[in-house]
Amino acid sequence: MKRWRFAFVLGFGSLLSANGQTPPKNPVGHGSEVVAAGRAAFNRMCTGCHGVDGGEGERAPALVGDRRFFRLSEGALYDTIENGIPGTGMMAMGKAIDDGDVWRIVVFIRAMRGSASDTDVQGDAQHGKEIFAGKGGCIKCHTLQGKGGTIGPDLSNVGAEMTLKHLRDSLTSDTPIARGYKPVTVVLINGQTIKGVAKNEDAFSLQLLDYDNHLHLIDKEEVQKEDEGTKSLMPHDYDKQLSKEEFQDLLAMLAKQTREGGHKRIDGDGEVGR
Repeated sequence: MKRWRFAFVLGFGSLLSANGQTPPKNPVGHGSEVVAAGRAAFNRMCTGCHGVDGGEGERAPALVGDRRFFRLSEGALYDTIENGIPGTGMMAMGKAIDDGDVWRIVVFIRAMRGSASDTDVQGDAQHGKEIFAGKGGCIKCHTLQGKGGTIGPDLSNVGAEMTLKHLRDSLTSDTPIARGYKPVTVVLINGQTIKGVAKNEDAFSLQLLDYDNHLHLIDKEEVQKEDEGTKSLMPHDYDKQLSKEEFQDLLAMLAKQTREGGHKRIDGDGEVGR
């Protein structure tokens, strides 16, 4: 599998540069409907080797995931699917798949492997901000562009840091507790109870950020009892708390959050490694 993966990565990066041709241009766009159609085409045509939805298959590696071990231009992806990779199991699919579907598969792969901000996500981002600050209650724990709580991660760059799949999953399913956000309840010798998240801890002291965003520096000798939570404080059922439209608007807004100030289309032509 490792040898297959190495050939896959190397072949992707060399095809276009070797023949010196101008990379082909995407004629189908990047909207969510194109991604959905690409996913359907991929699962229809490519799962004989790759896994469903781009996961690892019996004869080919995973193409999607939360961590990108490489990144390629649309032109390089198109050329690989169309013409295959000589000397590997990646056959030329140009004669078996309609050209439009090849491009849709390219968009699907890029959307799933790329950051959320690289993808056009349908929804009203402005309304998403209102959901974030209001009905969703997100701003109580999270900072967005300098405003909000600090008990949860700063989301000002979340669109660049997460894939769209990871972002959606974090809103709809249980995920591991991120480092620095473990829920802790401490009972002190004087009877005071403090609840929050453990930011730093060693054998002698604990830094605990409470739910009102106040940081407590606690000497372990003053602690009578310490209970660690096993689940994240982050709700994971926003697809049920919100209407379908509200959830999509929230997702669209979060996907656009980057330090540079919003969504930026990254074409990526000629980019062959990361």
